[in-house]
Amino acid sequence: MNTREDKFSTAMMKTPPSGIRKFFELLIGHDDVISLSVGEPDFPTPWLMREEAFYHLEKGQTSYTSNWGLVELREEIANYMERYNLFYNPRKEILVTVGASEGVDAVLRAVLNQGDEIIVCTPCYVNYTPLANLTGAKVIEINTGLNNFYPTAKQIEEACTPKTKALMMCSPNNPTGTMIPSDELSKIAEVVKKHQIWCISDEIYCELCYDGTKHVSIGSFEGMKDYTIILNGFSKSFAMTGWRIGWIAAPDDLMAQVVKLHGYNTICAPIMSQYAALEGLKHGWNEVEKMRVSYQQRRNLMHKALTDMGLTVPEPTGAFYMFPSIESTGMTSEEFATELLQKHNVCVVPGSVFGPGGEGHVRCCYATAVDKIKIAMDRMAEFVKEKQQS
Repeated sequence: MNTREDKFSTAMMKTPPSGIRKFFELLIGHDDVISLSVGEPDFPTPWLMREEAFYHLEKGQTSYTSNWGLVELREEIANYMERYNLFYNPRKEILVTVGASEGVDAVLRAVLNQGDEIIVCTPCYVNYTPLANLTGAKVIEINTGLNNFYPTAKQIEEACTPKTKALMMCSPNNPTGTMIPSDELSKIAEVVKKHQIWCISDEIYCELCYDGTKHVSIGSFEGMKDYTIILNGFSKSFAMTGWRIGWIAAPDDLMAQVVKLHGYNTICAPIMSQYAALEGLKHGWNEVEKMRVSYQQRRNLMHKALTDMGLTVPEPTGAFYMFPSIESTGMTSEEFATELLQKHNVCVVPGSVFGPGGEGHVRCCYATAVDKIKIAMDRMAEFVKEKQQS
């Protein structure tokens, strides 16, 4: 006899819901909770970008665009990427997407076949592994927690097999805030070229780097353009999470496949979002820098507070996350996050949701107002002290 579950996709049934969104949902209706959970800037989108969107709405420009996105936006994206020694044809090598997350899904489906293997560097953003699994590919997770939370060429080389099709990584990293050093990126590039696999590089946080550290894209190394797929967007650096606007840059033969899926499942990114993003790339960099400086100040505040609690935490060089070890409390990351929320009204994300290497840690987002960070850290310090002494 058929059950209700027989009516659903088996692959989808096996896919867990987002661990981040689970904790976010717990916040709804609780105004007294301080959230350090969702990776979202607390700044509104800069006014000049909102104003540009209003202007085009008033003009009645509410239609579809090309599947690829506005050509002037793609041209401006291409100009921007040249800052990082990345050179792409805006007409056939850059696709505007509904956020970088759509880009992840589209790229994985365009690249992976049933039985292929993809190496995923963990801890990592929560959508990489589930979306790869839905293609029927086998995910090979490597634990960067063994090496200061960035992957090494040696780890990737050891994970490669004849079935390896792609490598997925993120720098600056979510959830750890670490960046892959340039000399290690160079070595990873050699492994990628040796095995002739795709390198899917999520660079959504590339504008949020601190202490004078500069972002380096693996796609900028000699010979890597043929193997690199770059994912980026406006959500983090321009505070445009709700606008859902990102992009993919990759060789034209791959993009010809990706744009087919994008056309069928999305058609195009919202035109108002595209015009706002275009204005940001042209004139919004002072606003981006103001936000970046503010995040660095908050990073310093949170890092000192966590260190003063006696927790081990690497100082992030990018993004806006901190990933302290909570092993000294004797709790799992799920237990720690749940009890901290229930008893002290502070929401963090358990490290276990980010894959191997995440357990024993929690992710704290410092894209939160300074006064709230101070209160959250005081509450968390009380909680940690209580658990360390028990």
